[in-house]
Amino acid sequence: MNLIGQPLDRVDGLLKVTGDARYAAEFPEARLAHAVLVTSTIARGTIASIDASHAEAVPGVLLVMTCRNAPRLPNGGQPALAPPAGRRLSLLQDNEVHYSNEPVAVVVADTLEHATDAARQLRIVYRAEAAALDFAQAKPNAHAPIKPQGRQTDTQRGSFEDGMRGGAVHIEATYTTPIEHHNPMEPHATMARWDGPQLTLYDSTQGVSNAAQAVARVFGMPAGDVRVISPFIGGGFGGKGSSWSHVSLCAMAARQTGRPVRLVLERPQMFGPVGARPRTEQHFVIAARRDGTLTAMRHDSFSNTSTIEDWTETCCMVTRMLYAVPNQVTTHRLVPLNLGTPTFMRAPGETTGSFALESAMDELAAALKMDPLALRLRNYAERDPQENKPWSGKSLRECYQIGAEKFGWSRRSPAPRSMRDGNTLIGMGMATATYPANRSEAAALARILPDGTAMVASGTQDLGTGTYTVMTQVAADALGFAPENIHFALGDSTLPRAPGSGGSQSAASVSPAVREAASAARGQLIALALADQASPVHGLAPEDVTVADGWVVSRSQPDRRDPAAAIIARAGGKPIEATSTVRPGNEKQQYAFHSFGAVFVEVHVDADLGTIRVPRVVAVYDVGRVLNEKTARSQMMGGIVWGIGAALQEESSLDTRYGRFTNANLAEYHVPVNADIDTLDIAFIGRPDPYINSLGVRGIGEIGITGVPAAIANAVYHATGVRVRDLPITLDKVMRV
Repeated sequence: MNLIGQPLDRVDGLLKVTGDARYAAEFPEARLAHAVLVTSTIARGTIASIDASHAEAVPGVLLVMTCRNAPRLPNGGQPALAPPAGRRLSLLQDNEVHYSNEPVAVVVADTLEHATDAARQLRIVYRAEAAALDFAQAKPNAHAPIKPQGRQTDTQRGSFEDGMRGGAVHIEATYTTPIEHHNPMEPHATMARWDGPQLTLYDSTQGVSNAAQAVARVFGMPAGDVRVISPFIGGGFGGKGSSWSHVSLCAMAARQTGRPVRLVLERPQMFGPVGARPRTEQHFVIAARRDGTLTAMRHDSFSNTSTIEDWTETCCMVTRMLYAVPNQVTTHRLVPLNLGTPTFMRAPGETTGSFALESAMDELAAALKMDPLALRLRNYAERDPQENKPWSGKSLRECYQIGAEKFGWSRRSPAPRSMRDGNTLIGMGMATATYPANRSEAAALARILPDGTAMVASGTQDLGTGTYTVMTQVAADALGFAPENIHFALGDSTLPRAPGSGGSQSAASVSPAVREAASAARGQLIALALADQASPVHGLAPEDVTVADGWVVSRSQPDRRDPAAAIIARAGGKPIEATSTVRPGNEKQQYAFHSFGAVFVEVHVDADLGTIRVPRVVAVYDVGRVLNEKTARSQMMGGIVWGIGAALQEESSLDTRYGRFTNANLAEYHVPVNADIDTLDIAFIGRPDPYINSLGVRGIGEIGITGVPAAIANAVYHATGVRVRDLPITLDKVMRV
C-alpha cells in the first residue's frame, strides 16, 4: 500500500462535525462539582485578609479554598521538573501575589452558576506593593538567562569588529514585537477524579505523559497513580504544553470535596496564569560589502519574563544558522516584570526572531539597492554556520525559485511606492521561513484483533493537526490493512509514552515508532500463516508473501490468500501484539536538522486611509516527506493566517497601572477572520530527510508562521516607503503626515 502522502480525509472528522468528539470539559461524571478560579486584582503584594463567609453562604457551595485552608503540598507544590512539564505554580501555599490575574482561590459548588456567584462574593483584601510593569523602565534590570531551553545564551563567531570594518554598507535598527496571548477556541479546562490514591485527569493538554508526571510531582505521589486523558484539544499552540496551576488546583479541590470537579478558565483568565508570547526588543547591526556579501551581524534580544521564573524567547536562534555570516554576535537578556510567566507560542523565538532578522535583511537590500531575494541567495548557507555541520537536507534554493516563479517576483518594480492601482498602493515582499527539525523518543503498540481489524496506539496528542489521520496512514501502510479497519488510539498517559506535542516533533517522533510496531505485528501475522498447515500460503517462501487489505497474500500466486481473522482464529483466537520504542541516535552530532521555506506576500494599502489588505501569499516549503498532503496544507494555512494576524492585528494591551490586559476577550483581542484572508498558495518540495528518521519525516506545526510577519512588513515598506519596525503594523504607523 502507499497511503503515506495521500490527502486522506480526517478519520476523526465525523466525530467533530457531529459533536461526538469529547473535549476535556465534556466528559460526564456522577456527582460532578464545578469549580471557578478566583484571581488576584493586584500585580504585586500580599493577601492581608480573606472573608469567605458570604461565598460559603451561597446555596450549593462545597468548598472555598484559599491559602488559609488549602492542603500543604510537598516542596510547596513546586515540581522539580524543567519546563514545559514543570512550572513555578500558584497553588495557594502562601499569601504572596506576583502578578495580576494570579490564582488566589478556588470556589466549588454543585452547579457552575452557584460557584460563579460564590466566587464573586469572596472578599479579599490585598496589601499592594510597587510592581514592575513598564518594559522600558525595567530594562536596566535585565539579566542573562541560564541556557535557555538548553541552548547557548550568547554566541560569538569570528571577529565582529573586523567584520564591521570589512563592510562598506552598515545598517542598524531596533525591532519590537508585543505580548501576545493564546486564544484557542477551547480555553484551558480540567476535570479531576480521585479513586482512592489514584487520580484521573481529563485535561486539555499538549502532553498527556508530561502532565501526569508534573501533577504526580506536585502531590508527591507515584507517576503511575496519575492518569491524564486528552483525546481532543480545541487548539493549543504551545500554551497547553505545560501543566499550569489550575490543573493541580482542580485535583486539590476534588480531593478536598470527595467529588469529581471540573474547572474551566474564563476567557479573561487566559491572560495571565497560562503563559503568553513575551514582548521582545531586538537590536540589529549588519555590515556587508557592496556586492551584498555579509561581513558582520549582531543581534541583541531583550524579552520580558516573570519575577518568579525565567522564560526566554530565543529570538537569536534563527540568526545563528540562517545565513553565512563569518563574524557574528548574538545575546539574550530577560526583563523581569510582574506578569505571568511567558511560554511557548507557535514557533517561539523563530517567529519573533525571523521578523527582526528578515526585516533587517530587507533594509540591507534597500541600502544596497539590491533585490532582496538576490541578497539572500548571495549569503546562502551551504552548511550550518554556527555548528559547522552539513544540513540533513536543505532545498531552500528550490523554495526560492519555485515561490518566485509562482508569485511573479520578477514583475516587482524595486522602488517603494512605484506600484499602484488607482488609489491602492501595491507592495511585494518576501522572507525566509525556518524551524528546527526535532525528534524525541517515542513508543507505540500495534494489535491485530481476532475480527481482522487492528488497533494501533501511542501516548501522543492530536491538537487538531491531524495526528489521528497521519498515524492511521503510517500504520495502514506498515500493516497492510485498509485505514478504515484501523483504530488509532492516543491522548492517554497509560498508552506507550510519546513526547509532548511541541517543537514540531510529534510526527517525526511517533511515526517511526508506529511504523516499527505495525511492521512487527505484520511480521507475526505472516509467520503464523506460513507455519499453519491449514493456511493457503503455508509453505511459501517468506519473501513471496505480503499483507494487502488485511489478507496474507502470495505475490506470485495472488489466488493463494488468507484473511487475518481466519489466521488468528486457527491460532487460538488471541490478538497479535507488538510494541516498539524508537530513539534518536547520534545523527544530531553529525548533521544540522532544519526545515526551510520561502514566503512571498502581496499587500494592498489604501493611499489615503492606510488600511492594509493581504490579497495573496505564496509559500513553498522544504519539510521532508509529507505524511498527508491535505492536513499538511491545512497546517501551513493556519500558520500563515496566524502570521498575518501577528503582522497586522495581534497585540495584548497592558494597563501598566494595574498589570491587567485591557483586551482580554475575543471581541477586542484581534485575530484574522475569513474576511481578512484571500489566496494562500502553498506548495511542498516533498523530499524525504534521509537522516532524521526511517520515514524522512520532519514536523511542520510551526514553520508556517515563521517569515510571514517579516514578508508582510517588507511588502508594506515596498508599497508605502514607510518602514514599520514595531508589530503590529496598524494604519496609524503607515499613514504619511
